[in-house]
Amino acid sequence: MNFKPEVYMKKLQILGIGCAKCKRLTENTEAAAKELGIEYVIEKVTAIDEIMMFGVIMTPALVVDGEVKVVGKVPSVEEIKKIIE
Repeated sequence: MNFKPEVYMKKLQILGIGCAKCKRLTENTEAAAKELGIEYVIEKVTAIDEIMMFGVIMTPALVVDGEVKVVGKVPSVEEIKKIIE
């Protein structure tokens, strides 16, 4: 019998309406996930009502597996790696 370990995929959500900072956060988050070699999916949340459901009033924001981790700033790739590890 061959058992494959379950692969856990991180859900990374970028909350924002598409501003330059939102795009930079998306790029930095993707770079961090790739450098860590983790399985991930990135979802962009742009609808104001959906963003507010997270309790976020300032964008951009980074949500990792349903938990808001960063609000109102764009962390560096290295900072994001520490957040999503």
